[in-house]
Amino acid sequence: MSTRGWALFAAASVIWGIPYLFIKIAVDEISPSVVAWSRLALAAAVLLPVAWKLGALRGLRERWRILTVFAAVEMAVPWPLLGFGEVHISSSLAAILVATVPLFVALLATRFDHSERPTATRLVGMLIGLAGVVALVGIDIGGKRDELLGALAILVVAFLYAIGPMIVKRRLSDVDPLGPVAASLGIADEVRAKVRNFPNGATSMREMAAATGHPIGCTQATEILATPGIRLVAPLPRGLDLETTYTAAVDARAADPGVARDFVARLTSPQGRAQRQALGFG
Repeated sequence: MSTRGWALFAAASVIWGIPYLFIKIAVDEISPSVVAWSRLALAAAVLLPVAWKLGALRGLRERWRILTVFAAVEMAVPWPLLGFGEVHISSSLAAILVATVPLFVALLATRFDHSERPTATRLVGMLIGLAGVVALVGIDIGGKRDELLGALAILVVAFLYAIGPMIVKRRLSDVDPLGPVAASLGIADEVRAKVRNFPNGATSMREMAAATGHPIGCTQATEILATPGIRLVAPLPRGLDLETTYTAAVDARAADPGVARDFVARLTSPQGRAQRQALGFG
């Protein structure tokens, strides 16, 4: 590689990494949702007028559906997740995990875009990179639950980032690239303005039940099923959900171990399982 190539590579690395450092500093003081909304608002304020002036927004009105999807997977969903993840992990690890985007692109390409399928050599290189990421997460995080959750959030961000370019290539490749980005910033900013965070799931469900219109929300199934006026639509896809494991045991010093054992047996019986599932427990 030439000196110029190395210089450009170094510059790209610095430009790539700086935002994650600033996000990490920001989420130490303010909530991830506010950080995400601020990023969207500032970007929309800068890019929308420029795109309008250059005529890059022409022809996008009839494509509002795909633009909404693009805004969701590139901005409205991943930016708050990125801030949430950086509450729990370092900015350097966050940047490295986001760099797994090409791995997810290669994975998606096997199903949706054959032209993006990696060659055998590139696939080997990607697998080596994946092994490095797995090793890094295992060494840097270990079994710390909060940090693992933060790392998972960042990996979801990387997966969503991989979807965005494929949408542009398949559905928006015939328009000025500035147009979809600027329009999506406006859509994402509008979406973020309507998002509300609550300290716990029970509070969020009560607020949803009392709200007008048709709000949507996400919390654990037990709290959804326990709230009148709220309907459980579906669980999150496997891999994006969070499971809690409950353990039942009888203490050797229990005052009435027979009753305790009967209770545990009832919990684990087929009838008990059916009752648990009806209440949202697996």
